[in-house]
Amino acid sequence: MFLADFHTHTNLSDGQIPMRELVDLHGKKGFGAIAITDHLCESKSILGRASRYLNCSLREDNVQAYLDLIASEAKRAWQLYEMLLIPGFEITMNSISNHRSAHILAIGVNQYINPNQSIPALCEDIRAKGGLAIAAHPVSTRKLEKQTFHLWDRREELKNHFDAWEVASGPYIFSEVLESGLPMIASSDMHHKKQLTSWKTVMRCEKDQAAILQAIRDQNIEFAFYEEKASAISPRRLKPWSRLGNIFPEACPFPVT
Repeated sequence: MFLADFHTHTNLSDGQIPMRELVDLHGKKGFGAIAITDHLCESKSILGRASRYLNCSLREDNVQAYLDLIASEAKRAWQLYEMLLIPGFEITMNSISNHRSAHILAIGVNQYINPNQSIPALCEDIRAKGGLAIAAHPVSTRKLEKQTFHLWDRREELKNHFDAWEVASGPYIFSEVLESGLPMIASSDMHHKKQLTSWKTVMRCEKDQAAILQAIRDQNIEFAFYEEKASAISPRRLKPWSRLGNIFPEACPFPVT
């Protein structure tokens, strides 16, 4: 059993932490795997172009250097901590309207993904390149920030295109996703060190990228709240909804907001 976080950012997009520091932070805490998922914004909208101009997004011309850095850090992470470092992106489609904004995690992808494709085409491209397509924070994050409701509003149409939907972002569990019956994953959406305290995914598989991705597809996972001060997995643990059926609300060990 090991703890994993599949949604983290470095200072190569809008995070505050250099990649090496992010790796050391998780490695020293005993994490078994993390995914680096810096933003890759579409370039058709004003917001997308602004993010690229302000260096809050990766671009086609620097993606390979980003992936090379992840590969280099992956070797170091394994040698020092036996921690797996998984490459990825957060495909970012922002709009002035919350209901037109969508973020998609591409986990386990070591090639450029064109962020200007349609959502079904993006998911197909991610899967064709061996990765998972994850709907990132598809409902309200319970924070004062830009929301991304487009995927959730179209979940019936899009559900077969995604391998999982984020059931937690940082300290918040999303009751809508919990109750949906959709496949789930829990991560921090980490941008700074304080966000280490958050919901995580607990893996019960080999510490191997292919095995991890398959466990998520199969939903052979659990979720746990990690409290940084305790430096340990909290006893507040969950299994995916599909494995607990209708008894889940009664079994839920925490107040759902």
